[in-house]
Amino acid sequence: MKFRVDVGVGKKVENWLRRNGFDVLSVRDMDPCAKDSQILRWAVDQQRMIISMDKDFGELVYNSGKHHAGVLILRLEDADGATKVEITKKILAEYCDRIESHFCVFQNGKLRIRGS
Repeated sequence: MKFRVDVGVGKKVENWLRRNGFDVLSVRDMDPCAKDSQILRWAVDQQRMIISMDKDFGELVYNSGKHHAGVLILRLEDADGATKVEITKKILAEYCDRIESHFCVFQNGKLRIRGS
């Protein structure tokens, strides 16, 4: 899978993904101040799933009807980098074959997967 990792997710998750063979581009490396709409365009152009902590992607995808190549929102307020890595690892171990090109939200220990 290919990912575009948003700034708030953090370098620990980016590094874990890379070490485990995932194709990762970081928003931090392109433009850490990029607007969500720009991040979404980059991800669509490159067919990358966005991993973000920012629930505003739900607004863009569902209320504004923007096209996407997959979004994974981690609702992990106050989580440290190690916790984010563990949650990401768990999600990918259990759902990797089902989340690609879908809109997903992880919150309160559960992953919701919606259609593309």
